[in-house]
Amino acid sequence: MDPTTDNAGQTGDTGTARDALEALRAEIAKAVVGQDPAVTGLVVALLCRGHVLLEGVPGVAKTLLVRALAAALELDTKRVQFTPDLMPSDVTGSLVYDTRSAEFSFQPGPVFTNLLLADEINRTPPKTQSSLLEAMEERQVTVDGTPRPLPDPFLVAATQNPVEYEGTYPLPEAQLDRFLLKLTIPLPSRQDEIDVLTRHAEGFNPRDLHAAGVRPVAGPADLEAARAAVAKTTISPEITAYVVDICRATRESPSLTLGVSPRGATALLATARAWAWLTGRDYVIPDDVKALALPTLRHRVQLRPEAEMEGVTADSVINAILAHVPVPR
Repeated sequence: MDPTTDNAGQTGDTGTARDALEALRAEIAKAVVGQDPAVTGLVVALLCRGHVLLEGVPGVAKTLLVRALAAALELDTKRVQFTPDLMPSDVTGSLVYDTRSAEFSFQPGPVFTNLLLADEINRTPPKTQSSLLEAMEERQVTVDGTPRPLPDPFLVAATQNPVEYEGTYPLPEAQLDRFLLKLTIPLPSRQDEIDVLTRHAEGFNPRDLHAAGVRPVAGPADLEAARAAVAKTTISPEITAYVVDICRATRESPSLTLGVSPRGATALLATARAWAWLTGRDYVIPDDVKALALPTLRHRVQLRPEAEMEGVTADSVINAILAHVPVPR
């Protein structure tokens, strides 16, 4: 994914909001090298009020990426390191007895923030994983029967390690489906890795983003204006049918035991719409759907064991479907 800016015919808040969100890439690049697709995916998720699962081996700047995004957007961010002994109340908050007033008061947990980094979410038991479900879906936390709304914007960026499974609790399909996008964070290219080492040799400190020059270039008002503009982006009946055909094809694939649900089809339509607006158009084209198909659908399908043993991946199945489903003209 690599958006370009084209503000022809766009004026006022819409153009300003797009410019501000486009400026995020340059600002985050001061701290993170070569992860433009992941940055774009996080922006798309914010526009769609969705959540993101970041998958990559340790040391590829997943945490730094989220922290840099929060700094460039002037949003509050908190980090939770998920461990086997983490309790649901450690995430959502709990009632605490106040000896002075002789009453219980609610102590908010780290989920009460704009960007929650759920680090290594698959290292905590399902009970604690599920404590995020209500927060992600309903954007509220219920403690002792009282619902408490979360801030807006609110995004969960959860990370997991794809190569080490000992002592982990794989996310069930129902929870995976709550993530709008699954973004893979690859190892950097040789030149990008040279740039990373050069920065560190010159004194770059990943714990001090202010010293790295990362400054707020957008804010909640820009996000709100952008969301309103995305909602006005036109989707033709042909594009809607194209999305449905892609998702239905996953349910018929011989390589899959589980295809994309209607919720997944809705997610693909939403992300394609956000992508169209980011690229400067007020209508969706088939290329927008193709651009977001992999990150939106790869975690919503399940491979057959025999296909997995043959080296088939979710991405390869989706790419094959995109190549065969007729494209509307």
